[in-house]
Amino acid sequence: MAELVVAVVQEPGHGLDVSANCVAAAAACRVAAAQGADVVVLPELWQIAYSVDDDGWLELATPIDGPYVAEFRRLARELGIAILVTFLEQTARGVHNTAVLVDRHGEVVLRYAKVHTCDFDTERHLVPGDEYPVTALDTRSGPVRVGSMICYDREFPEAARELMLGGAEVVLVPNACDLTDDRFGQVRARAFENMQALVVANYSAPTYNGRSCAFDGIAFTDEEHNRNHCVLEADAGPGLHLARIDLDRLRQYRAHETWGDAFRKPRTYRRLAAAAAPAPPFRRPEARR
Repeated sequence: MAELVVAVVQEPGHGLDVSANCVAAAAACRVAAAQGADVVVLPELWQIAYSVDDDGWLELATPIDGPYVAEFRRLARELGIAILVTFLEQTARGVHNTAVLVDRHGEVVLRYAKVHTCDFDTERHLVPGDEYPVTALDTRSGPVRVGSMICYDREFPEAARELMLGGAEVVLVPNACDLTDDRFGQVRARAFENMQALVVANYSAPTYNGRSCAFDGIAFTDEEHNRNHCVLEADAGPGLHLARIDLDRLRQYRAHETWGDAFRKPRTYRRLAAAAAPAPPFRRPEARR
């Protein structure tokens, strides 16, 4: 059986103490590797434990080729495990909320800058990304098509759909907010409607409410009986949790079921990509279209 084992790190973090956050993540990666994980996913902006309300947080931004990412590249090579690293990225355009996927050979194979930044809050100081890349991640079970969303992206069905159209089989989602029932339901819906696995890593209590989760996207059995495709739902406390994705079963399901891109009618969706300003009641002066 071709299987992808994804480990989600659910910890409270250490605020702006970048070194302590790095040490905690490295310890979790070692445990995950010992437990047979293929990929480790950190919560959103793990570098600073999403402390975006604290003074000096923007000053901790670092380039993708800086020491923070380099340490995880070294760790990935040592452990033979892929790591989704989250941090404030300094670029010529400004500071991004970024996730980079380092493969088990220590190479950066995907960079994703959060598109749906929370412009109504302190993330207004960040520069939004503008694309949803997908990569073929080398694993023990062969290549797996992987993409990423970050937290608020999850609340826009267009983000997951773009990743589906890009061929993503598995979407890794760093998170930093309370996963309420509605937000938990969003993850289920994104996996269901795109026939792709979604794996979410959230902060534990007391930072947020944990509840890291994974849905494998296979909502029906071969006999067309409804199936609960939630393969992970963590509690609120700190811990490392494994989500197991049966890739063979997912690929067979995607090849014959009716969702994803099988019966879409894009010619009717013109307004979805229109650049026009929103009409009332959705006008927000701080929104960056």
